[in-house]
Amino acid sequence: MPEKSFPFGQSNSSGGQAAVSQVDWQDMAKLWGGDRVDFKLTNYSYQNGGMPFAATVVNGRTVELKPGAAWVGGFFYRLDSTLTVGIESNPTENPRRDTVVVRVDVSKGSVNVAVVKGQPSKAPVAPRPRRSPGQIWEMVLHEVLVPAKDGALVVDSVAPYDMPQAIASPWNTRQTADYHPMGTLVYDLDSDSNDTQNEGFVGRDGYMVTRHLGKPRTYEPKLVNTGKLPSGIQYRGIWRWIAPNTVSFAVDINNQTDSDIKGTGEGAVSFTLPVNPTPAIGQSFQGYMINGGYDAGLPNFLSLTGMSWMNNRTNVVKILHPNANRLREGLDYLLVVPRRSSIVFSGTYEADTL
Repeated sequence: MPEKSFPFGQSNSSGGQAAVSQVDWQDMAKLWGGDRVDFKLTNYSYQNGGMPFAATVVNGRTVELKPGAAWVGGFFYRLDSTLTVGIESNPTENPRRDTVVVRVDVSKGSVNVAVVKGQPSKAPVAPRPRRSPGQIWEMVLHEVLVPAKDGALVVDSVAPYDMPQAIASPWNTRQTADYHPMGTLVYDLDSDSNDTQNEGFVGRDGYMVTRHLGKPRTYEPKLVNTGKLPSGIQYRGIWRWIAPNTVSFAVDINNQTDSDIKGTGEGAVSFTLPVNPTPAIGQSFQGYMINGGYDAGLPNFLSLTGMSWMNNRTNVVKILHPNANRLREGLDYLLVVPRRSSIVFSGTYEADTL
């Protein structure tokens, strides 16, 4: 029978099986979750010696492991008391890297801790874990540096740990996140359609949106530090969170009128961002102007630079441009947005939510 399925109450002629072999069990159970130590990381910090399977070097050549439990290759393993494993001597001129693993041996029918010996080398590489369903499957707990000439062992924990399961919320996602442990990913499915679907994270720095999912959000950028603005200006803006505290945005402001828009005083004509940039550091933005009529004494295409200065606690970005007469003068404040011209800015920046 080419088709096989399990486990059912009884075997049948359609390929259903009641009995499940060790190999069948592993094929099924390894899909329930990846290899990991049975310990959720939900605290702000940890002490290495207090973790499951914590390792200590004793008597020079022996590694002692504390109790712990793990899910490895579809099988559960528990160590109820301390266990010691020996590290083979290294009298050679080169160091070696060994690994301490939890090993599933399907043919043997058990899971046990073992040491896998590496090869001495000037730049030693630890052995990669074996992962062969139905045979040997290993999860690495520790990497052991075995120095040349039997120097003192150095043990580094490299075990993977469990973490809180991701959750989803149809609404009130920010409040929902407060009731879940650190390390939880939270998905806002926006069932009331008053925002954008997004992913959030409950982390050491508090709750934050990590990225928007789906279409970008729209916003209407504003021109700032100008006199009374004529009607007929088109404002377009899109943005999204692309990482914690990181915004991607694009702005397109089109002066379709027959009036030049002049700045007030000596300040630069400026535009607004969708979210305040961080005041902790200055940031630069790249843009351009299309000015097909060469109006206001400016070229037809003009490179623009946006400036958010350190300690800026607003969403305002000043606009600068190369001096129209002498390149050696560097950048000047933009003092006018010519008639029938458009300004475009886009990029990413560090926001002010953390």
